Amino acid sequence: MKLQIEGQSLRVRIGEAELAQLLAGHAVESHTHLALGLSMGCALRLVAGNVAQLSGRPDAWQIELPGSAVREHAARLPTREGLTFTLPTGHGDDTLELLFDVDVRDSVRQRRSS
Repeated sequence: MKLQIEGQSLRVRIGEAELAQLLAGHAVESHTHLALGLSMGCALRLVAGNVAQLSGRPDAWQIELPGSAVREHAARLPTREGLTFTLPTGHGDDTLELLFDVDVRDSVRQRRSS
């Protein structure tokens, strides 16, 4: 899982193996040790309903994506289009744009070489 933060935008990009893990009902987790005593973790899960959410602590994020939207997206792969969710931040009118996509470059290469 790769996380990219820019301003009020958070991009979550996973590979096809991680997508299979999500679709099987398991969380995808990532942990990074930045320095002594400083680390960050993120868990990505599918949930019922059609609302994405971001919660947790500064060092342990929980990202929940609507399972039905992710399954529909998976059925359209390979595609360059991802899923976009707009999340309230609790700071006035500020929102966070959550982008989710699946890196399919490896399987596209395999399909082309076969």
